[in-house]
Amino acid sequence: MRLPSMSQPFLLAPIAECPPGPPGAQVRLAVLGARGVGKSAMIVRFLTKRFIGDYEPNTGEGGAQGRARRGPRVRRLTALCSPGNLYSRLVHLDGDHVAVQIQDTPGCIQVQEDCVQVLDSLSRCVKWAEGFLLVYSITDYSSYQSIQPLYQHIRKVHPDARTPIIIVGNKADLLHARQVQAKEGLQLANELGSLFLEISTSEDSQGVCDVFQYLCKEVSKLQHASSTDRRRSSIIPRPKSPNMQDLKRRFKQALSSKVK
Repeated sequence: MRLPSMSQPFLLAPIAECPPGPPGAQVRLAVLGARGVGKSAMIVRFLTKRFIGDYEPNTGEGGAQGRARRGPRVRRLTALCSPGNLYSRLVHLDGDHVAVQIQDTPGCIQVQEDCVQVLDSLSRCVKWAEGFLLVYSITDYSSYQSIQPLYQHIRKVHPDARTPIIIVGNKADLLHARQVQAKEGLQLANELGSLFLEISTSEDSQGVCDVFQYLCKEVSKLQHASSTDRRRSSIIPRPKSPNMQDLKRRFKQALSSKVK
């Protein structure tokens, strides 16, 4: 599956809120996961096909070595990728123009005994979004442990099992530092009934694009199905025409009972 070509030069534009639009005209996605798993890098890779490298999650800016390595142009990109930003991009999806909006969420997630503690802002993001990427790093086992509680939190907010959720193991190029085996990610995804794959944001631009493209299509399918269901429920059954013979029979019965 290849990513359709973008219709405009790349643009990273944080926006305050999602503008209203007809069903199917916009897709709202959220990327969730622990700190440092590469959520912002994935979003930028999809939107610009560029890799922003490492950066400080709290500020969106890398250290001195990172700044020297990336140069001024890429540094401006990383400055726009501080957690909590909402990005918008017009893309081609199955022949249609779709406004894809992606929420880059903060990594403020604490997992204790299979319980996830999230910020209120993250909960609001879950309510807002229609499709989800749950990202962990294969080099950080604790980030993998946050996936199941996050999944359960999403299902509480979106009990409809059709809401698409994809589990992504990022940093697949760092095999020497692997802490989470691919079979563990696959097993978890099978238990949760979700799609799973491992990607390398730094080395596999197409893989990142495929993930977002697939999620966009799944959300669009759900929007179409929901719109069809609403149209069907809004149709009021036409009342049956009264049977005149039956009315005459009942009228005669009523008169005869009164005469008696």
